[in-house]
Amino acid sequence: MKNNAPSALLAGLSLLLGAVPAAQAQVRLPRLVSDGMVLQRDAPMRIWGWAAPGEKLTVAFQGKTYPATTGTDGQWRVTLPAMKAGGPYELKIDASNHLVVKDILLGDVWFCAGQSNMELPMRRVRDKYPQEVATANNPRIRQFDVPMRYDFRGPKTDVSGGSWVAVTPATIQNFTAVGYFFAKEINAKYQVPVGLIKVAVGGSPAEAWLSADALKQFPKYEQQVAPYRDSAAVFGIRQREGAAVSDWYKHLHQADLGEAPGQVKWSSPSYDASGWATMNVPGYWANETPLGMVNGVLWFRKEVEVPAAMAGQAGRLELGTLVDADSTYINGQLVGTTAYQYPPRKYDFGR
Repeated sequence: MKNNAPSALLAGLSLLLGAVPAAQAQVRLPRLVSDGMVLQRDAPMRIWGWAAPGEKLTVAFQGKTYPATTGTDGQWRVTLPAMKAGGPYELKIDASNHLVVKDILLGDVWFCAGQSNMELPMRRVRDKYPQEVATANNPRIRQFDVPMRYDFRGPKTDVSGGSWVAVTPATIQNFTAVGYFFAKEINAKYQVPVGLIKVAVGGSPAEAWLSADALKQFPKYEQQVAPYRDSAAVFGIRQREGAAVSDWYKHLHQADLGEAPGQVKWSSPSYDASGWATMNVPGYWANETPLGMVNGVLWFRKEVEVPAAMAGQAGRLELGTLVDADSTYINGQLVGTTAYQYPPRKYDFGR
């Protein structure tokens, strides 16, 4: 197993819906206002976008039209009245260009924010819920996965990517697992569409989710974040930390005796490991061996005999979680590698 180098700078994620970018000649929409979107039922719904200052436009939805004029800041907005759950519908925008947003549902919209427990995707639990994944097919449950980006200078005017995706056996793999099962229950109980906006970032502290104004109430954190508002400073930090991580791994591999040139690799079936010490697992080598608290590479070997009838067949090796990173071999062949501790190791081989 290999311990990872210390993690680099952790940055916050800011998402402000409806902020103002530079004006453009044609009407355009934010990524959230796109095909397949879910709007909140029983509440006024704001639709916004950008166009040339002074440009007039109309938004048509559910048989009614709503006029708007683009402001000097290049932004326009309309507010649709509260409506009951339903769909699919189309939203049409007429101006110097014509836009149609299709397959819109009205239902319940939820933000799925937090750390890795909310970020955890369904692909990580598919072995526990194989039938759930195999039969997933519900166009009334949808997710918008917001890409992780950071900017210490302020909220962004739009997200950098993402689209609304309905549940199918293929797409469910990337759904937040907690969010999906929650949405499934809400959908079944209230018989309304459910939209999930996934913005979770593993390991993010609570203060990383605060706005700049809110952070001013906590001088300690305000002082910590202030230097990172300088783009040049952030670039320099990334360069230095990237070089430090690269150098750490370089020395790690150079010191790895199991991969030393001119000798039998320790991953090879022909290597004689009879003189190695033993260790009880699960456990920590700091507790189970004389090594103590050391960062570096530690090799483990385990011989397993399988019935002759299984020879040549495909299989899966399940090791659970490991601290911290690992590269795993079977009969000298690399079958998998994982860079951090949380994912359960599930390595397919012989396929």
